[in-house]
Amino acid sequence: MKKLRLLCLAGLLSVNALFAQSGKIQFVEYDLPNGLHVILHEDHSTPIVAISVLYHVGSKNENPERTGFAHFFEHLLFEGTENIKRGEFDKYIQGAGGVNNANTSQDRTFYYEILASNQLELGLWMESERMMHAKVEDIGVETQRQVVKEEKRQRMDNQPYGNIMTELFKLAYTAHPYKWMPIGSMDHLDAAKLGEFMDFYKTYYVPNNATLSVAGDLNIEQTKQLIAKYFTDIPKGSKPVPRPEIQEPKQTKEVRSVAYDPMIQLPAVMYAYHIPAQGTDDYYALQMLNTWLAGGESSLMNKELVDKQQKALQIFAFPFPLEDPGLFLVGGISALGVKADDLDKLMDGEIEKVKSGMISDREFEKIRNQTENYFVTQNSTVVGVAENLANYHVYYGDANLINTEIDRYMKVTKEDIKRVANTYLVKENRVVLHYLPKQ
Repeated sequence: MKKLRLLCLAGLLSVNALFAQSGKIQFVEYDLPNGLHVILHEDHSTPIVAISVLYHVGSKNENPERTGFAHFFEHLLFEGTENIKRGEFDKYIQGAGGVNNANTSQDRTFYYEILASNQLELGLWMESERMMHAKVEDIGVETQRQVVKEEKRQRMDNQPYGNIMTELFKLAYTAHPYKWMPIGSMDHLDAAKLGEFMDFYKTYYVPNNATLSVAGDLNIEQTKQLIAKYFTDIPKGSKPVPRPEIQEPKQTKEVRSVAYDPMIQLPAVMYAYHIPAQGTDDYYALQMLNTWLAGGESSLMNKELVDKQQKALQIFAFPFPLEDPGLFLVGGISALGVKADDLDKLMDGEIEKVKSGMISDREFEKIRNQTENYFVTQNSTVVGVAENLANYHVYYGDANLINTEIDRYMKVTKEDIKRVANTYLVKENRVVLHYLPKQ
């Protein structure tokens, strides 16, 4: 029966993904007295709901001597609460035919459940338990220490190119806490005492540092009553939520480095250019530059280096969206027999062509269409809507950007794309990493 319910929910999610939001996404938002921000979106197209909580804490909020705490808590807060026994968090959701998950970035931690709409109260109760009654105790801490270590071994240490981002961010940031990745240091987690974990929980996993976003087949007024029932009595954090104030110094010369990986056989070349924070005007032009440069098989660098010259097995580029100034990443994996130095010169040459040329009207229209399609896809599921509403509120202070941010992209001109390429994709503003097989 459980498997049947899960299959049914999976089917509903697939169907829901086919129906893109048409017109404006309606929502209501308000604050509880304890500071919890609530956003509700009513959509009866399928009988499911997504319950999500975004905590405004990521790896950039960590003590440099205790990195990995935010990602560690992503795992730890599934351990159990005063009213949910250890190991039973997932059982509740699966027993109701739902799915749940969480993720951590440099800037946030995001939890969500997707349930049949008649199980809305269950999801709200469980998230309130996580916020108020989570058990931060020795047995859970020791269990999750081992879980995180195994995750690092599987996803990074024993994965080809698994540590390339760790090496790149370590080079690109010298002062800002973005210089370590969310996985953090295993030595730091081993050295941490129980009291340090408890203090981190009481500081960041509080209602005044959280956004509860619920979307799907719900009744607004009834949902408000349920939220009041489960969240109103959760006390506000007892101290201000600290935010990092460190600013990364401006880079003035190119930084080059080499790293070795015993898991790979083909060299990789990575560029990291410093760019403004997400939401700034130039960020939107950089996103569209990324699509032109290496967004898909028909992009400039893919057509030239992968298809025509066959010097690269793969080419990719993407701005890394961050709350503070982030990075524009360009990378390539060499084709068999091609050295990293050679691929480096070829990639650099393609970037210089972009800076000196002008995008055609046809290419520009294609980029605009790809951008619009991306927005439609993002908001084609209830959990996508819930997450975007929370993101826009937390990062920009305006949840309605879910309806209007596309306008910022549509205002970008061909000249803007060329301008940001010449402003940010310059050698003195970049880190170059040659990621090589370890012989």
